[in-house]
Amino acid sequence: MLAIENLIKRFDQPGGGELTVLDVPQFDIAEGEQVALIGQSGGGKTTLLHLIAGMLTATSGSIRINNLELTRLSEQGRDRFRAGTIGYVFQTFNLLPAFSALENVKLGMSFGNGSVDAARASDLLDRVGLSDRAHYRPNQLSVGQQQRVAIARALAGRPKLLLADEPTANVDPASADTVLNLIIDSCRDENISLLMVTHSMDVAQRFQRCDKLEDINRAFSPLGAGT
Repeated sequence: MLAIENLIKRFDQPGGGELTVLDVPQFDIAEGEQVALIGQSGGGKTTLLHLIAGMLTATSGSIRINNLELTRLSEQGRDRFRAGTIGYVFQTFNLLPAFSALENVKLGMSFGNGSVDAARASDLLDRVGLSDRAHYRPNQLSVGQQQRVAIARALAGRPKLLLADEPTANVDPASADTVLNLIIDSCRDENISLLMVTHSMDVAQRFQRCDKLEDINRAFSPLGAGT
């Protein structure tokens, strides 16, 4: 499902020169596999997700998703591919404040092939326990409820790969367990590959496969370009 080879991302520094944030020789996720990637805050986890999602462009290297080379696509092509193939759960939810929970979920569908399955949107809200809040706007929902809407939206387009960026970081412990269960169970039920990045060992231990960013990223090794 996901195959990364020799992926490098550098950023220009204000005073000149470049900073290498990521240098990943190889990283793979199989179809339906669930992987936790653990690393310290500010260590490049979100940058890696943004590269996989096509929100950022790599300095060099290969990112193949579902047998398509992402790095060869234009910005517009990456946007279309992301809409049809990738679901993304943001740490800060990114819900549209003027839209209801149901409308936010439907919007997640419209980004893909443009069609909206109202029954699936309602079913997803029911699955995350928010059918009675379908017409509430984000500011009428708790933080945990907003994250559950964000999960439903990410699943709405039936993605083949779900990327989750610290999805439990901004919710209370009780809600965190609910959020984690929703993501893991939904991806298992729909055979969606899952990559979740986190700094929490408690979260990472819920996964059969847990990789450390420092182990796959040479930019953090003593000989890495980022040291």
